[in-house]
Amino acid sequence: MKQYLELLDHIMTDGADKGDRTGTGTRSVFGYQMRFDLSKGFPLMTTKKMPWKMIAHELLWFLAGSTNIKYLVDNDVHIWDDWPFKSYLMQNNLPVPQPNTPEWEAGIKEFTDRIKADAEFAEQYGELGPVYGYQWRSWPAPDGRRIDQISEVIEQIKKSPNSRRMIVSAWNVADIEEMTKSGLPPCHCLFQFYVAEGRLSCLLYQRSCDTFLGVPFNIASYALLTQMFAQVCGLKPGEFIWTGGDVHLYNNHFDQVETQLAREPLPLPTLWINPEVKDIFSFTIDDFRLDNYQSHPSIKAPIAV
Repeated sequence: MKQYLELLDHIMTDGADKGDRTGTGTRSVFGYQMRFDLSKGFPLMTTKKMPWKMIAHELLWFLAGSTNIKYLVDNDVHIWDDWPFKSYLMQNNLPVPQPNTPEWEAGIKEFTDRIKADAEFAEQYGELGPVYGYQWRSWPAPDGRRIDQISEVIEQIKKSPNSRRMIVSAWNVADIEEMTKSGLPPCHCLFQFYVAEGRLSCLLYQRSCDTFLGVPFNIASYALLTQMFAQVCGLKPGEFIWTGGDVHLYNNHFDQVETQLAREPLPLPTLWINPEVKDIFSFTIDDFRLDNYQSHPSIKAPIAV
């Protein structure tokens, strides 16, 4: 993962200091690409410990077409909690604590405990709107149909592997305002597949890239997705290519970046996927195993809401 460390250094050295939606402030570059050959190991960060099962659970949630955080909360995945929690407070005219304070953390704990225990509350306040899972699996067509982009792309890969239209988009312009109410418009907003010499590759375009916290998750998630697609389509995994638009570091992540840059990468782990699973929607968390994952300790950093 040296190329990721090179990206961190490039932003710190050559990036422009800019304001942002959250008020935190960023240093950013515009346009960057990294390529990962999946035959050489699974691209999970080794210079800080990554929560592998959290990444896999989130991907399974996307593929299920779900847009409610209850599945995530039930599986101890809390990367989406902040936005619906803030929306819940605002909808009920409750005071909104400063993010990343003890008051904020205590409020989120109470909120997610209730999501887990109260199905009616979860249905009302755990809903994120038409985010990734909805757009991937139920894109609304003008004639009233719901388009399952994942199923359609699987069929294209199998039947028309030379197609240049094997694309899944989450950037539905008509739904952006609705997504913003309780969640975020898609950051990783479009991905395309490519078949050559029996190998399946995937290219992702990510419009907004929280490089310290988010990008390592996104790389691992789409590398996993590529290997899952390859298996169900009878292909070998090729490359995962990550392409970023606004590639930024938040100002309150600079110290953590310096810590990470001082660390030497370790050998990449390998990913085992249950070879019996041939349907993209039949995978469970138990169908994945990460072997020989070695890493430096985790590095905590605040999320910008």
